[in-house]
Order: sequence, then structure tokens, then C-alpha cells
Amino acid sequence: MKRALVLQHMDHDHPGRFLDFWAEDGIVPEMVRVFEGQTIPSLASFDMMFVLGGAQDTWQEDQYPYLKEEKAAIREWVWDRAKPYFGVCLGHQLLATALGGEVAMADEGEVGVFSVNKTAEGASSALLAAVPDSMKVMQWHHAEVKRPPQGALVLAQSKATAVQSLAIDGHALSTQFHCEFSPQTVAGWSSLPGYIETLEKLKGAESYPALMAECYPLMPAMHAATKQIWDNFKVASGLIKR
Repeated sequence: MKRALVLQHMDHDHPGRFLDFWAEDGIVPEMVRVFEGQTIPSLASFDMMFVLGGAQDTWQEDQYPYLKEEKAAIREWVWDRAKPYFGVCLGHQLLATALGGEVAMADEGEVGVFSVNKTAEGASSALLAAVPDSMKVMQWHHAEVKRPPQGALVLAQSKATAVQSLAIDGHALSTQFHCEFSPQTVAGWSSLPGYIETLEKLKGAESYPALMAECYPLMPAMHAATKQIWDNFKVASGLIKR
């Protein structure tokens, strides 16, 4: 069995549909709840790193000192060790800043279902092979990558966000959109404290049932796209041999 180091920034957050993919591929997740003070262990014995989203911003190191530790671990993992890395939302932004890119508040945040499109680099990348050129995805962010790190490829974009996906060679991939969100993820918000309240502050009253009605019919296509991304990534990064 392979081991995935998963860095978690919020209670109840998890890798969603990736957990099913990992079970199929013999990968066991080991969660580190950095927001509770758990320290990142030695990286030597892990096979991949997966960094989740969160309400924190990459520049809030004074408020969240563990962000500095995370960036150092990501830098070591991606640059020094060149091992498989996958980041979503905050994990996407942390990859960018850890390697010298820039993240700041978005000109226009995205919360809900939005379309993302492959860039020219994405269309020619093995990491997005057989993934639709345009697809509907789940978004929840108010910051964005303003400047990618040196050597990174921008694989996808949306109308509001120029950097929706980043790649470092074939071993590191990140998405601003929440490709991990599953039907279970979204349905679970109804029983979690603060999720629906926060959504309604952003999108208005009754925004949760409206989002459910919009996203649920799209979930099979979202699942298929994320599965294809994962299948591409696990081979390109060398995590799983064909």
C-alpha cells in the first residue's frame, strides 16, 4: 500500500471523491490537521502529498503560522524531491506561493457552479488528456493565483480566473476549482455548522437548495472529469505504474 500525506485546514473537510480513487489504487490517506496544531511529519516515507482547501489565505502567516511550515514542506516535496503533489483551492494557491508565485484577492470571487476551459498548454498536456475542453466545476474561492511560479504551466482558466490549474513538470498538479467535491460532500453541508449560513451570506437566501438543484445533475460529469484527471496524474507523476 502507498501512503498519501493529506494536509487539512478545516474541520470536516476531506479529499471527497479522491478517497474512492485511492482505495481502488491501494493508497492510504494519512490526515494531518495543521489547523489544530498537528505537525507535518517527515516526508521520507510518503508516496504523494495532497493539500486541501480552507478559509485561510496564503499570506496570513502571522495569524496561521503553520502556513509557513506547509510552504516549506511543499517546496521540499515538489522541488527537492520532485514527488507527486495534488492541491485543490488553497492547496493550489499554496503550491504557487511555495514556489515563488503570487496570490492575492480575486478581482471576482467564484462560489457555486462555473465553467472552466483548457488553455492551449492544457490542451497539449498529458495531465488533461481526454478531459473535456470546457467543463462545469464547483468553486468556492475569493483569492486567486495572480502570477504562476517560474516553470509552471497554466492548464485551465475561467472567465473570472486566469489560473484555474497549474502543473509543475508531470509530478505536481493543482486546481483552483474543487474537483474533489462529491454528492456526499455537498449534501453533508446541511449538517455542518456554519456552511449554509456562510453560503447564504455570499449568495443570498435559499442559495443552498438552489445550488443543490444546479449541481446534482452535473455530478456524474464532474466525477468522470476528475477521474480522468486522476488517472492522467497518477501515471504522469509516476505514482502508479501502468
